[in-house]
Amino acid sequence: QVQLVESGGGLVQAGGSLRLSCAASGRTFSTFSTSAMGWFRQAPGKDREFVAAITWSSSSTYYSDSVKGRFTISRDNAKNTLYLQMNTLKPEDTAVYYCAAARSTARIKENSGMDSWGKGTLVTVSS
Repeated sequence: QVQLVESGGGLVQAGGSLRLSCAASGRTFSTFSTSAMGWFRQAPGKDREFVAAITWSSSSTYYSDSVKGRFTISRDNAKNTLYLQMNTLKPEDTAVYYCAAARSTARIKENSGMDSWGKGTLVTVSS
């Protein structure tokens, strides 16, 4: 199992940018580099939802319609780190953002398709 720690959250004004990072630790070096990775988010009072995902080789990326064109997911397997660049942020992007890892891409857009989760980092976008 991969241990994941998110960072980079904070308060930003609408239209601004943030970059989230997710560091893998523990017995993870080979595991991280062969795992598909994703970002999910949970707004207050709402279910956790898919945001973006990337295959282990970065050959494919996936985005929810709500963030497509504004967010970019990337990874550095040499650093065991996943990133989410968030631009043109909107108040509706306010949520706790979670990093997750999956051994398979079969259900990478689903909460149940992920095998390991971080504890999340809060992003607040003010209007």
